[in-house]
Amino acid sequence: MQENLLYEFSIDQKKNIINVRREYEAPLKLLWEAWTSEDFLDRWWGPKPWNAETKSMDFREGGQWLYAMVGPDGERHWAKAKFSHIEPQLSFSYRGYFCDDQGVTTPELPQNDWHISFHENNTITTIKVTLLFSNTEALEQTMGMGFKEGFTAGLNQLESLLENLKK
Repeated sequence: MQENLLYEFSIDQKKNIINVRREYEAPLKLLWEAWTSEDFLDRWWGPKPWNAETKSMDFREGGQWLYAMVGPDGERHWAKAKFSHIEPQLSFSYRGYFCDDQGVTTPELPQNDWHISFHENNTITTIKVTLLFSNTEALEQTMGMGFKEGFTAGLNQLESLLENLKK
């Protein structure tokens, strides 16, 4: 594992945006699969002791990923991603929602637009994640729910998973 890989997390409150950049010592093709395949996502998405459990995944423009974050006591919090744009192995975008187990949106919880891009340079692949919120309140509510800590923990789990795959 290469030392000093980039990790940046920043918030632009004027534009209601969260930006995250993270480097991995892994090929772009593998990282693309980790972000777009339910088998991979269920192994790293979310902070331990929670784990993701996919109910359905249709990774195509107009498709969606419906999943639950499952707690250690079996508690489930449902979410979905509705994919709007996909450029294979370059980027994809989706609208993120909290919902019930049937995918019905929970309107009182924040929604956001995600854009994830991938860039490979030699043995390092950089992932850039941009989340756009409709207003400051939605951004602050998301941060208040522990987004930074949870997302960072998930990205660290992805790094561990990639290391284990090399062995």
